Amino acid sequence: MPALSEVISALDALWPPERAEGWDAVGTVCGDPDAPVRTVLFAVDPVQEIADEAVRLGADLLVTHHPLYLRGTTTVAASTFKGRVVHTLIRNGVGLHVAHTNADTADPGVSDALAATLELRVLGPLVADPADEAGRRGLGRVCEPPHPMTLAEFAAHAAERLPATAQGVRVAGDPDRPLTRIVVSGGSGDSLFDHVRAAGADAFLTADLRHHPASEATERSPLALLDAAHWATEWPWCTQAAAQLDQISDRHGWGLRTHVSRTVTDPWTAHVASTTDTPAAPRTPAPGPPSGPDSPGAPR
Repeated sequence: MPALSEVISALDALWPPERAEGWDAVGTVCGDPDAPVRTVLFAVDPVQEIADEAVRLGADLLVTHHPLYLRGTTTVAASTFKGRVVHTLIRNGVGLHVAHTNADTADPGVSDALAATLELRVLGPLVADPADEAGRRGLGRVCEPPHPMTLAEFAAHAAERLPATAQGVRVAGDPDRPLTRIVVSGGSGDSLFDHVRAAGADAFLTADLRHHPASEATERSPLALLDAAHWATEWPWCTQAAAQLDQISDRHGWGLRTHVSRTVTDPWTAHVASTTDTPAAPRTPAPGPPSGPDSPGAPR
């Protein structure tokens, strides 16, 4: 069995920590470098439910996409929910390693896994890493559909292929519009609209689209938008990452057992559809009693 330090070195070769954004918090959160590793669990979120799953599985290492302490901390006391995660992992001999924005821009990265799940052919990165002479690393992916599809067909395809969440897939645009170029970006992507338009995309599938950026994007061009759950757009990376570690394990003869958590950690748990097709009529205030210090109900 390899030591944790050997496995971490392999993971750092896949997703070098120096390629993470300056604000990010990637790398090893806890774990004994000399501890042997046989079982590794991959997940999106380092929440208590996932920590408990790692313990039940008998995992020696938990690898997550999202950081546990993104904004830093001054305590890991078990009285806090994040501290309880740390205590659960350490008490049961489970290391925690994070690959976040360094995995987003990797080759292959988070958006490659998303494109593969959607059966799209990747043409290249949306925002290329200037340090990559091969031109394959970077943020987001510009893609082609597997065959001619309308927006409605692609939306249905995405809803079927992505893991199920309460949100599903929200869509903005003409449902009959044919799509020949689709951009995907796992996680929050509404800062990328300028790049998406420059890429000549017909549609953009990402997550966490806010009202104003989405509204402005659809007003400026006929770009179609597909907004999926954040967790759903990043979960495919877990399967891809596990397969990458499997290849390394086979090459070194480590015999690692890798698992991908299928626990849905998207925070939204239910969706209630609107019951009317028309907006509510503007409310017209009804005439009321005269206001004044002696009027009924006036504050005193």
